[in-house]
Amino acid sequence: MLRHFSTNLKRSSNRSPATLVSFDDTQKSGQSKTHRTSLKLLSYNIQIGIQSQAYRHYVTRGWQHVLPHSQRSENLDRIASTLSHFDIVALQEADGGSIRTGHINQVRYLAEAAGFPYWYQQLNRNLGKLAQHSNGVLSQLKPQVIEDHKLPGLLPGRGAIVLRYGSLQVPLVLVILHLSLGQRARNNQLSYIKELIKDYRHVVVMGDLNSNASAILKQLSPLSERELTSPSGVFNTYPSWKPIHNYDQILVSSSLTIKHVEVLDRTLSDHLPIAMEIELPDAPEFVCAS
Repeated sequence: MLRHFSTNLKRSSNRSPATLVSFDDTQKSGQSKTHRTSLKLLSYNIQIGIQSQAYRHYVTRGWQHVLPHSQRSENLDRIASTLSHFDIVALQEADGGSIRTGHINQVRYLAEAAGFPYWYQQLNRNLGKLAQHSNGVLSQLKPQVIEDHKLPGLLPGRGAIVLRYGSLQVPLVLVILHLSLGQRARNNQLSYIKELIKDYRHVVVMGDLNSNASAILKQLSPLSERELTSPSGVFNTYPSWKPIHNYDQILVSSSLTIKHVEVLDRTLSDHLPIAMEIELPDAPEFVCAS
C-alpha cells in the first residue's frame, strides 16, 4: 500500500503543496540513519519515453506525443534500469498519466521499477486526458523539505522542485528544473532560482537548462553571480544520436567536490542522461534518513 509523506513546505502564492510518496509501508516506523560521504546524481530528459535516433523521428514518431505506443513501457523499463544505480534522479518531460501514456504516471512507474522509495511528480502543464507535462524526482533518501515552485514566463508550464537534505540549519539543497527555450524567459527563471538559493551554502542545480553551461555561468546570466561550477570537459547531451549541446547540466556550489561526471550512452530519448557523483562535506548535518 502506498503512503503519502507530508513535508515541511512554506506556502505562498507561487508555491503549491508537495507530497512525497513511499512504496514501502515499513518506512513509517523503521527509518534508518546513514552518514553518506557521497551522492550519485542523474538528470534525464526522457521525452515521455519516446526513443529518438534521428531528426526525422520528430516527424515520423511525433504521433507518440499524442497517442499511446505499445513499445513505450518497454523503453521505460530500459530507462528504469539506468536510473536504479543512482541516489537521486531528476526527470524532465515526464507524463503524469494521460491517454498518450496509457494513463501511466511515468514518475511513479520509474520509481517503482527502479526501486526508489521516494518520488515526487510536479505537474507543470495540465492538458487533462491529453497530456500531463511534468518534472519528477526519485530519491533513495527522504528529504527534510520539498517545495514546488512555478517559474515565471509568458507561457505557463515551467517549474522547479527544491529539496533540502540533512539538517534544516545547513542543508544540502537540490533544485530540479526544466528551463524555457527563450533567453529572456530563461534569465527571468534563473533570477527566480538565484533568490531561492541565495541563503544556502551547499547547492546543486540540475536539469534540462536549454542552454550551454557557459551561457548559464559565465555570460550575462543571473546565476553567474552565484559561485556555482560545472565540470571541466565536454559533456554534450543533445541530440542523443549526435550530441553537440550540453543542455542537460548538474551545477554545484564550490563547497561540494565533484568526484566523477559522465554522459551515459543511453539513446532512449532525444537527450542523453548526465551523471555525477559529489563528495559531501564531512559534517554531522549530512546524516540522512534513508
